[in-house]
Amino acid sequence: MSNSSDRVENAKYGIESGIVQISDRLKTPHNVETIEANLRLLEALLFAAVEPIDTQTLRDRMPDDADVGALLARLTRDYAGRGVHLVRVADKWRFQTAPDLEHHLTDVKEAPRKLSNAALETLAIIAYHQPVTRAEIEDVRGVAVSKGTLDVLMELSWVRLRGRRRTPGRPVTYGTTDEFLAHFNLETITDLPGRDDLRSAGLLDPRLPKDFEMPEPKMMDDINTDEDPLEMETEDPNFFEDFLEEDDD
Repeated sequence: MSNSSDRVENAKYGIESGIVQISDRLKTPHNVETIEANLRLLEALLFAAVEPIDTQTLRDRMPDDADVGALLARLTRDYAGRGVHLVRVADKWRFQTAPDLEHHLTDVKEAPRKLSNAALETLAIIAYHQPVTRAEIEDVRGVAVSKGTLDVLMELSWVRLRGRRRTPGRPVTYGTTDEFLAHFNLETITDLPGRDDLRSAGLLDPRLPKDFEMPEPKMMDDINTDEDPLEMETEDPNFFEDFLEEDDD
């Protein structure tokens, strides 16, 4: 009973319950040929996109009188039972293969890059605690975090620099990206599994205290109240420094 399955069921329910409203929105003075032409164009734009595409970009490419929201809902419904689904991730749209067909496609899927335990732990801490500094990551892990570990996650475009914390030393803060959401098929960061999900999957120690609480995942696009915009110290936009040791376990 994964979050992915729950989201699929919720989306299916929402689509079916809203079918009357969608149909009404598509009942415009335009003839059937115009609506079908808009659907074909939208389908082609989504199919040709090399990465998830946002609704505004679709509106810019579609005719001015096209109801893109209703057309997206129509395509989502039409593809719901097929081998390819139209899904929304990080407020963007893309086609992807149906989850139940995954075992038929494993022999042609690209092998994922294997991350070290340090990188996986660091990524999880950032996802659940963001915005978070390197010192705060080390406090949760209990060991030092090397800059190389963070560089790997940034190279994958799963982690980004957010700003600088308004504390002595002005440490850099980290957060996840839209690429992180897309890779793990999450619509929003709040779709990350909670305590009960992790426990049922055997990923939490059953001896945890009863009052143990999972942090609430959140991802804010804007700088937080205790952050300042990141100021680059040199002309190299990829250079930053957080003044901590480079050792790792």
